[in-house]
Amino acid sequence: MFSKYLPHRLMKIVSSFLQNYEISRIGTFALFFAVGLSLTLVISACSPNNTSNSAATQTTNQGVVVRIGYQKAATILNALKNRGSLAQTLTAAGASVTWAEFPAGPPMLEAMNVGSIDFGYTGESPPIFAQAAGTPLLYVAYDPWSPKAEAIIVPKNSPIKTVAELKGKRVAFAKGSNTNYLVVKAIEAAGLNYSDIQPAHLTPADARAAFEGGNVDAWAIWDPYLAAVEHDLDVRILTDATNLAPNRGYYLARQEFVNSHPDLLKTLLDEISKTDKWAADNPEEVAKFLEPELGIKAAALEIAEKRREYGVLPLTDEVITQQQNIADTFHKIKLVPKQIQVKEIVWKGNS
Repeated sequence: MFSKYLPHRLMKIVSSFLQNYEISRIGTFALFFAVGLSLTLVISACSPNNTSNSAATQTTNQGVVVRIGYQKAATILNALKNRGSLAQTLTAAGASVTWAEFPAGPPMLEAMNVGSIDFGYTGESPPIFAQAAGTPLLYVAYDPWSPKAEAIIVPKNSPIKTVAELKGKRVAFAKGSNTNYLVVKAIEAAGLNYSDIQPAHLTPADARAAFEGGNVDAWAIWDPYLAAVEHDLDVRILTDATNLAPNRGYYLARQEFVNSHPDLLKTLLDEISKTDKWAADNPEEVAKFLEPELGIKAAALEIAEKRREYGVLPLTDEVITQQQNIADTFHKIKLVPKQIQVKEIVWKGNS
């Protein structure tokens, strides 16, 4: 506001001065030259200098490499990588990006723990195990995803009709994954203990092979692998995560990266949000893009994309509380060795 009215006030002062005193032509010229120069300097000092700011940002981020971990099945980050928009944006800021592929969330967060990556996306369970292990990470945003996007399935001709009948049976799932929590809650709701089942800790690819080969009785799996097996095989859903688990995804960053480069983190989240909106509006295009990436038919991928929810959202008190409940559950059954407080590692810059 001050910079807006300062030139006008200076001109009024000069005008009043000239009206009350006689000034020679040479003096008048000198005075106006001086006033004009002063106004130029004042306006230059008070006005924002975008060029200088941009140069300063580039200098600050010069040579910074943002290292992102992703899973091919994580639609948004995979699409962001292949669309190339993030690389362009970071280049303009003086930085660059590298990508590292992981088969699941737990090994990705182990890479974050040893300082190999700065940013990643996983389901709701891996960051709980990582926090308990001392990984220096922060929750920076969440993706609502969908309770319909994960389920416990059996072959269509299986004699198992209910979750309660999984007692004594081999159930495949990735240890520390979202579906690990789904199994825990589904078993609990059926009146069983976690010890009543035989967990088979397998990656999605190995679990599908075991499922098709009859080496496990049931399989807890998430989209798009769930949609793929529904499309390709005769299966039956015992339960999905409705009323059992939120089944959210979380964007996570290494604490040192957040502290050192909050501007780059915000740039990254902005680009993710743009890709997220594109994916929400174009499920068919997303399916066609992922088909060669995952080796899953586009028709199945389209099912997965249409039944999920989208968003790059700041963590609310409700979300933090629900995530804490998951942590407490894992601790109660001794899968997590110590009590943790989720709220201690939530980034405040995205509120």
